[in-house]
Amino acid sequence: MKAALLHEAGAPLSLETVELDGPRAGEIRVRIAASGLCHSDYHLMTGDLHAPVPAILGHEAAGFIEAVGEDVPGLSVGDFVVTCYAAYCGECGDCQTGHNHRCDHKPTGARQPIGSRITWKGRPVWQAADIGGFAEEMVVHHRSAVKLPKAVPPPAAALLGCGVLTGAGAAINGAKVRPGSSVAVIGCGGVGLNVIQGARIAGAEQIIAVDLSPAKLEMAKAFGATAGVLGGPDAVGEVLELARGGVDYAFEVIGLPAAMREAFMMLRKHGTAVIIGMPKVGAEMSFPVLDLLYKDLRIIASGMGDAPFQLFVPQLANWYLAGKLKLDELVSRQIGLGEIDDAYKSMMTGAIARSVIVF
Repeated sequence: MKAALLHEAGAPLSLETVELDGPRAGEIRVRIAASGLCHSDYHLMTGDLHAPVPAILGHEAAGFIEAVGEDVPGLSVGDFVVTCYAAYCGECGDCQTGHNHRCDHKPTGARQPIGSRITWKGRPVWQAADIGGFAEEMVVHHRSAVKLPKAVPPPAAALLGCGVLTGAGAAINGAKVRPGSSVAVIGCGGVGLNVIQGARIAGAEQIIAVDLSPAKLEMAKAFGATAGVLGGPDAVGEVLELARGGVDYAFEVIGLPAAMREAFMMLRKHGTAVIIGMPKVGAEMSFPVLDLLYKDLRIIASGMGDAPFQLFVPQLANWYLAGKLKLDELVSRQIGLGEIDDAYKSMMTGAIARSVIVF
């Protein structure tokens, strides 16, 4: 099959022919129909996060099952599925208590010397998140996938496995945004827009979008933001003024310690700062500890929607089909497998929300 391979951090991806093995027991082989470009993969491309090479990146993928290995319950050839990084063992304490998004014993792909799911010129290829969605096909563990109605278009469905799950889930499941509350969202890219619409679905009365891009602030209003604040040194003061002293919830969706501090400073008493953005390795944040104590503030992290994806992703799909959740509007650009590098360059300029590879 064709795949976009990462050979070296900082170098362009290379379109190569690779060999795909399997599926083995517990696995499925999926013909990919669409695959989203997530910022997390960009960190691996640049070297901000380490990736063994050669590697196939990409973890927001949707497609149709072409083969099913032994011991795979509930999935059949022809099913339409979406993949998710939050695979789960089903047996550990977190899984048994309904928190399998926190599972530390994720089922993973076969490793050498037994063999690899994917090889290139005889060398094993690492699958990012044990998915590897920047390719024509993938072999994944069945607990990395969830079946969806075929009425959901693949480019929209692909985003459910990470960006939508993470953003909407942070508001609905992580922070548990209350009806009538106030919210600020710092960073209005693909994940931030979903925090906004998650807060809207949860019933937030005031949703303030914060971004450096005026175009993204306008887009945020289409997803449910009630006001926009241009990022910069005056952003915290403007949010405090709009929210009459601070917001109940402030979400940081960039991965910058300075923005995390800003989220903390935007809170009213008893407020909650929610950290979603992926920082560089070794990054640290600071905040006034007395404010934390005297204002009774909280700082929490949120990842993978704070819910079992195999339950929450179908719920998100149903909301989309019912007109409550915007997905088509998130897809700024549909691209081919050889256009990934250019699409990431556009993403980093802030010009687009999400590019999706369509096969």
